[in-house]
Amino acid sequence: MLTKEVNSLHFIAICGTAMASVAALCREQGYTVTGSDENAYPPMSTFLESRGIRICTGYRETNLDERPDLIVIGNAMRRGNPEVERVLDDRLNYCSLPELVREFFIRGRHSIVVAGTHGKTTTTSLLAWVLESAGLAPSFLIGGIPNNFGAGARLNTGPHFVIEGDEYDTAFFDKRSKFVHYQPNTVILNNIEFDHADIFCDLAAVKRAFRQLVAVVPRRGLIIANGDDVNVREVIAGCQSRVRFFNLTDFTGYTIPLAGRHNQMNAAAVAVCGAEVGLSREQIQRGFATFAGVKRRMEVRGEARGVTVLDDFAHHPTALVETIRAVRQKYPGRRLWALFEPRSNTTRRNIFQNELADALAEADGVFIGKVDRLHELSEAERLQPELLAAAIRADGKVAEYCATVEEIVAKLAPQLRDGDVVAVFSNGSFGGIHDKLLTLLR
Repeated sequence: MLTKEVNSLHFIAICGTAMASVAALCREQGYTVTGSDENAYPPMSTFLESRGIRICTGYRETNLDERPDLIVIGNAMRRGNPEVERVLDDRLNYCSLPELVREFFIRGRHSIVVAGTHGKTTTTSLLAWVLESAGLAPSFLIGGIPNNFGAGARLNTGPHFVIEGDEYDTAFFDKRSKFVHYQPNTVILNNIEFDHADIFCDLAAVKRAFRQLVAVVPRRGLIIANGDDVNVREVIAGCQSRVRFFNLTDFTGYTIPLAGRHNQMNAAAVAVCGAEVGLSREQIQRGFATFAGVKRRMEVRGEARGVTVLDDFAHHPTALVETIRAVRQKYPGRRLWALFEPRSNTTRRNIFQNELADALAEADGVFIGKVDRLHELSEAERLQPELLAAAIRADGKVAEYCATVEEIVAKLAPQLRDGDVVAVFSNGSFGGIHDKLLTLLR
């Protein structure tokens, strides 16, 4: 897997956000890059093609006829995939995406891994921008698109590599969390809650994964840990590296153009990290003040007839509560409608049936879409959206379950009035509901 032995790479499932970003980085470094995916369509397909990367639509053994020097296998791939089977049959050289990132881009740099159940993308983006605005020219890999950079990955000349550390598993052949591969010198640990119910059976299993991250931080390393989070304190107990706890007091004296207490906590962690790498308060604040946010994080998708439509990635009950409160802070005195798509592997299940009702009831009105990929779950496992809506109505709020996006739009639009805010919550596209609603309103 050494870079000197590799000239050509093939990415299986190349259209994932992180896979595509890393494939583009490899192409920029002069490697020949190809890829395959079941669903290669714009904007990801055009993004890759514009960088000289050939994409094969569909997974076929013949896609590997040219026998690339290294095959990168995405974490959604399983045994039975034709390309995976050929890789194994022919003993071709393969690795996971986190392994590739470690060997090609992180090794030899100061690795700053941003981890936690919530806030990873915003915190990583904010930290990368603070370092950039201070002239430190960081490299980064982020699971979203920071508006300041316009891309989720970049290789630069500075000593730091800032990376979003996901606790999801690495690949079908490596069930460790991705973040254990990233050779952390510094770890920001924002918070720990139960999530990813498809791979973690309970909170104890989630904590075990984070303990693995803590275990690979060197003695001379640093963990910047949320001192207000009981689970974080438990996970880092007895670690061998230096620990610097942070809380909201570390944000005192700073301002950011983002609403919500959770974003102030994100910024507090970044402020501590910035100080640790030698930045002054003035340099940190300059980065804060010019931060332009992240796509799909309280992103304004449009306004029509006085109604503002927002897009947000939140899908965990805690994230929903914090984001709804932040929207209220940003748009005080305005009616807030929450449109929620149960699409993540956790919210499709009934694990958070009651917690989701409490979270969504923070809005004035709620519409719930159909549960994604229902056929993959037994009836006993499934979230019950009708019961979810009924529980919210029992709290005195308007709430309705609709089986289609078109039904939600048709029922919501007549109820909207000038000044209303509609927040769309999904980790997917929610059937293009944002544009459909705006089009109808116009």
